[in-house]
Amino acid sequence: MASAPGTSVCSICLTLYTDAVTMEHNFCPKCIDRVLTTEEGSEVNSAPEYKEEPEESPSMKSAALENINLHLMSALEEPPVIPCSYCIHSCAPAVKTCLNCEAFLCDDHLRVHIKSPEHVLTAPSALLEEQKCSIHKKILEYYCHDEESCICVYCLAETHRTHRLEPLHEATEKKKERLKRVLQTLDAKRGKVDQDIQNLLTRKDEIPDKATSLTESVTAVFSEIRRQLEDLECKVLSEISRQQEQALASISDLIRQLEIRKEELSIKIHHSEKLLSSTDAVTILKSQVLDFCDVEEKNDQELHNAGSLDHFLMALILFDGLGDIMTKAKEDFYPIESPEILLDKSTAANNVAVTEDLTSAMWSVVSQRRRETPRRFQQYQVFSIQGIDSGRHYWEVEASVAEYWMVGMAYPSMDTKGDQSWIGNNKKSWCFCRWHDEYSVRHDGKDVQLFPSVSSNHYGVHVDYDAGRLSFYELCDPIRHLHTFYVNFSEPLNAAFWVNDNGWIKIRRS
Repeated sequence: MASAPGTSVCSICLTLYTDAVTMEHNFCPKCIDRVLTTEEGSEVNSAPEYKEEPEESPSMKSAALENINLHLMSALEEPPVIPCSYCIHSCAPAVKTCLNCEAFLCDDHLRVHIKSPEHVLTAPSALLEEQKCSIHKKILEYYCHDEESCICVYCLAETHRTHRLEPLHEATEKKKERLKRVLQTLDAKRGKVDQDIQNLLTRKDEIPDKATSLTESVTAVFSEIRRQLEDLECKVLSEISRQQEQALASISDLIRQLEIRKEELSIKIHHSEKLLSSTDAVTILKSQVLDFCDVEEKNDQELHNAGSLDHFLMALILFDGLGDIMTKAKEDFYPIESPEILLDKSTAANNVAVTEDLTSAMWSVVSQRRRETPRRFQQYQVFSIQGIDSGRHYWEVEASVAEYWMVGMAYPSMDTKGDQSWIGNNKKSWCFCRWHDEYSVRHDGKDVQLFPSVSSNHYGVHVDYDAGRLSFYELCDPIRHLHTFYVNFSEPLNAAFWVNDNGWIKIRRS
């Protein structure tokens, strides 16, 4: 059966090649020479994998393919059968080699072979020279630990007298014991890898069901949001209708009042005009002119506001309703707390300034001259007041574009002095940091480089304490996941901040 291109099989003779050469496929040199010589000018090429005629002769030997092929051939080869040195009429396979006699022994001749100590028996091997000293051609009997080499008695007498020596068979047994322990360790590790693979395969099989379940949950949340939005829309529209009716009724009432006022004014005008045209001096003088003008006036502001709709009331209903909808959606889909993170001045280093509202930390060239306490950091850092020991929590920060800052979580038992006290430089803290225009996450002094750059200076921090997850997000559009630490948290966690070189970090209200 033909092998696929790229294997260790010649594309012409379909056998394992030696001295491989490469064109578009891989060939034995004899095969490609024969094809190019005997079929020159022919329209048909006999290479099974060729669909087109080769454009040129091979000019480069493929060393990489040759190395791969040598390993493959050696793996496929069976160990050679070594015949017994004393069997004349048959070729019985040897089961032992006598290094003293330099002979190969089958089962029958092994039984009658001399069993004296100088006759050293080993597994049959065609390479007898390897079993003897390369200098003195004597049997290797000792192992030198100082030079890590096998030696004969002459080597011992000449150059190895003061070295740590051991009989070869004892050293071999000890080495086998060590190999057994190594093998047990390797077997255990392979078992662990097998178990990890099985766990991952199980998780892989579970992903479609989890994705389906998550899709159903999201669909249900949005369906409920749409239903609640429709209810909220009806409520706002109903309020608009109510205000419309109220405004129309108010204007109609004002119009009726003004029409009555107009009628009263018309009567007074007619009476005033009649007096004006009268020639009876006594009647004119007895009349009360001010009484004619004593008519209730409507306030201009009242008339201006008549029929207006309360836009803010509708906005208030809308905003309040939207807030309730979002709160309910968050609680139903992924319950999470948004704690008020405030900075703890009692932990702030004297080169870290903290704002009065306890929400911002910035590097300060001027010492803050705070009193030294066991909880105060020696340099650059500050903890939050609040601790987290259960549940899910989320908060956000805004960071400067300065070169150096870190934000993360840490155990309050972390050291406060020296470089090891910096968040991310020890086993008790985890952080996301900017360092020389590079972004990374750090734990126990080990960095994991992130994207070459980030497009936002706003970041989210999510802690699922019980599940042992600490995640960082870049709050760009769309929001981007940066990294997640998986930890079995054993102490309460505090938010931690590190600033230097004019850097600052501000806690945002999420």
